[in-house]
Amino acid sequence: MERFSNISMAVVRRLPKYYRYLGELLNNDIKRVSSQELSKITGFTASQIRQDLNCFGGFGQQGYGYNAEELHREIGKILGLDRLYRTVIIGAGNLGHAIANYSSFDKSGFKTQAIFDVDPKIIGEKVSNVEVLHLDKLESFIMQNDITIGIICTPKAYAQDAADILVRGGVKGIWNFAPADLKVSDDVIVENVNLIESLFTVSYLIKEREETNSKKR
Repeated sequence: MERFSNISMAVVRRLPKYYRYLGELLNNDIKRVSSQELSKITGFTASQIRQDLNCFGGFGQQGYGYNAEELHREIGKILGLDRLYRTVIIGAGNLGHAIANYSSFDKSGFKTQAIFDVDPKIIGEKVSNVEVLHLDKLESFIMQNDITIGIICTPKAYAQDAADILVRGGVKGIWNFAPADLKVSDDVIVENVNLIESLFTVSYLIKEREETNSKKR
């Protein structure tokens, strides 16, 4: 697969949505889709969709649209979903459990190999058939099991320590759910998922809509 550079993150962040909706179309046995039809289900304009896809080459045919199966497969390749990612979860609390139990990750090629925690009461337990190990074993486990991605589900106070161990072990990416800004080396990708900040965005949009509607009265 050819590697593409200089693609904006705005485009990259729209690709998973295209991939998901195309998968739903295929599940409904829809073989062909136009940019206008994709626009209706994704919320992006048809022009934006065409521009985004043109960043990676031409996929559609004028007058025909897109072959849904081919486009789904090619976007999957662009997203790197044509390979296996061995993952570990740090933090066996409610969020760690939820992620370990989410079957779609496994189906997409993200295979959880182990969960790590420091609570002796839960060491040795299994979550969705994945064993909870002590955090002391994390670094060696990463090295011995070719772990690519570490998923941090710890409280803020422990997040940086967990990230440091992941980096020393050689992971290539960190999916961080802790409300902390991690400091890692430049060769490690970090994607922060801050749940409270996302909720704050919802509260802002509710407030703005209410204020706008009150002004119209």
